[in-house]
Amino acid sequence: MAEPPRQLPLALPVATAHGREDYVVAEANHAAFDLVTADRWPSDVLLLVGPEGAGKTHLATLFAQATGARVIAADDLGAHDPLEIAGRAVVVEDAGQGLDERALFHLLNAVRQQGGRCLITSRRPLVAWEIGLADLVSRLRAATPVELGLPDDRLLEAVLAKLFGDRQTTVDPAVVAYLSRRMERSFSAAVHLVGALDREALAAKGPITRALAATVLARGFGTEPQLTGLDEALSTENNPS
Repeated sequence: MAEPPRQLPLALPVATAHGREDYVVAEANHAAFDLVTADRWPSDVLLLVGPEGAGKTHLATLFAQATGARVIAADDLGAHDPLEIAGRAVVVEDAGQGLDERALFHLLNAVRQQGGRCLITSRRPLVAWEIGLADLVSRLRAATPVELGLPDDRLLEAVLAKLFGDRQTTVDPAVVAYLSRRMERSFSAAVHLVGALDREALAAKGPITRALAATVLARGFGTEPQLTGLDEALSTENNPS
């Protein structure tokens, strides 16, 4: 019997919910949540480290909403006057190896001079940044580090449910529980797994069932990101050579 026709879904933008009520606090992230949202920090600079999809941007958004902090991508630091962006609070997103060291150093000095706070997010710990500017190394070593750990069962289920919710996709909680117990225990895997399931369900014009979940997991989703034939078609469509 011939398979039903599959529809190639459009790559629509996903509206990610970043409100305080959308952040699920569990053992893996409660220390980071408590520190980032505190009125006072142990130092004027907080270094928030965690893997892709761990919730760094969500926490940074909560901090910015509470303090009026300006959010700057680490790659764009050199294009801004540090005295203008420091103010009461500032967020530097996705810092790491290859950043403009002098720009960050001048920004941290401006933050200290103005009595403000700076939240820096990164996917990698400070030792992996390979910074050559000694003064910047000294400043960052004086920062307060906090890490987002791997999710426990409750947090992973909540993350999956939120990711589906961001896509306005309704999934049976039993299917979410099934996924959380069989996928790689990481936020990055959750992001890619939910994306793959959503695309497959749209292509098949059906719901995300346990059978579809098992099929997608068997293809390797839920571990390292990879392409299926559908993903390759989408990639070609969105990035024609």
